[in-house]
Amino acid sequence: MSLQEELKKLSEKVKQYRDEARVQLHLAGEDVKDEWDDLEQNWDRFRNKLDQVLHDAENASQEAKQTTQKLGEDLKTGYQNIRKKLK
Repeated sequence: MSLQEELKKLSEKVKQYRDEARVQLHLAGEDVKDEWDDLEQNWDRFRNKLDQVLHDAENASQEAKQTTQKLGEDLKTGYQNIRKKLK
């Protein structure tokens, strides 16, 4: 699987976790809502980086691709943690 395919798959998984957590967020406490707000800022950064890397896939540096993948993995973990707290 190419890095671009891996990043797209990662983005879909992060989006799924994000959507599930958002549904349950209305029941959450303030601490979880603050954590959510931080993740949302990182989500915007991730989507911008991902769009840039996918658009410039041939010219994007390996470092940019790895940075995007790391940010996506961190987001996935963050949204998973929120989902666990909301259950």
